[in-house]
Amino acid sequence: MTSDAVLDRMMTLHPKVIDLTLDRVHRLLTALGNPQQRLPPVIHIAGTNGKGSTQAMIRAGLEAAGAAVHAYTSPHLARFHERIRLAGDLISEPALTDLLDECVRANGPDEITFFEITTCAALLAFARVPADWTLLEVGLGGRLDATNVIEVPRLTIITPVSLDHQQFLGETLPEIAGEKAGIMKRGVPCVVGPQHPDGLAVIEARAARLGVPLLCHGQHWHAFSDRGRLVFQDENGLLDLPLPNLPGPHQIDNAGAALAALRHLGMDEAACEAAVTRAYWPARMQRLRVGPLIDLAPKVELWLDGGHNPAGGAAIAATLAAMPARETYLICGMLNTKDVRGYMAPLAGHAVRLHAVTIPGEKNTLPAETTRDAALSAGLEAATAGSVAEALAEIAARSPEARVLICGSLYLAGAVLRENG
Repeated sequence: MTSDAVLDRMMTLHPKVIDLTLDRVHRLLTALGNPQQRLPPVIHIAGTNGKGSTQAMIRAGLEAAGAAVHAYTSPHLARFHERIRLAGDLISEPALTDLLDECVRANGPDEITFFEITTCAALLAFARVPADWTLLEVGLGGRLDATNVIEVPRLTIITPVSLDHQQFLGETLPEIAGEKAGIMKRGVPCVVGPQHPDGLAVIEARAARLGVPLLCHGQHWHAFSDRGRLVFQDENGLLDLPLPNLPGPHQIDNAGAALAALRHLGMDEAACEAAVTRAYWPARMQRLRVGPLIDLAPKVELWLDGGHNPAGGAAIAATLAAMPARETYLICGMLNTKDVRGYMAPLAGHAVRLHAVTIPGEKNTLPAETTRDAALSAGLEAATAGSVAEALAEIAARSPEARVLICGSLYLAGAVLRENG
């Protein structure tokens, strides 16, 4: 039996893809011997945007300091194995298959969601493999997310909070911020990235109730670019570092949160520099340089990004604005659960045309025609294409040296990475 076969079986255990509660998670963890109580020190990360990039930078910094680091993230792009990193390495196929099968047997016939049971599997793996740190990225929200079973983490982090997943987390920014702030634990320090004042007020109120020491952007730490360098300052002094190797102005803020965490943990300047220069996080303004898609349009400058909400659209727009001028096209596919017009509105002034596609193999995809119509209503010239390759070929025929950004969904990004090898 392969891990894919076990994962397919897991998808049948609960009728809902998302069902936020911790009851089923605690039940299974008890059956597994409560591995969440035997983890290396945990850094727990929530937020709407920037969780994965911040985690990647922290991991790069800790590993540069010689630490062995577990990391859990979601969703995966090409293979499920990407979600579980054991002491620095992606989990192997035999280990993953055995682990998943063990969790299915321990769960028995009881209902449990796919994310819940796979999170329990990750925690079980982390408890069995020695390491110095455990990095846990929240899947959705925070308060009722399956990762929120750690009683006393070493540190929590809340990256920027914005509107997304309103059907699960609440319609307003304060409601969503309250869900994210649910990862805070009594007396455990929390690093807080840049926030809207309404969200920050909720975070600060919860911190006051729980006696949580906050390390807030703009108050306790600052991060900004200056003359091609990243400047970070906190109560320990100033760091003058290279700009993050992850592209985009928004990565300055993500780097700031990572650096604030590393400095709080006592890491030195070398670890901090490694955090911003060695981090790798695919499908976040990732330049594609080889593969079948490049062979299809060899002179095109091809980029890939999985951002999918209005804040993600704004971050992409700022990144494009900071790039050298070049005729820019978008290939976009999105899910039907997203604010499509809100995502596209910031992009309207940064692309000459959008080619809408249906995400292959994704049941919640928007039809290409719907994505096209949303782009037109946002002020973008738009058309449909049967696939990413078809759209790319059409763009290359029109403008052989264009900049092309494939965007709109992590699920589309994963499909592209699989297609491109």
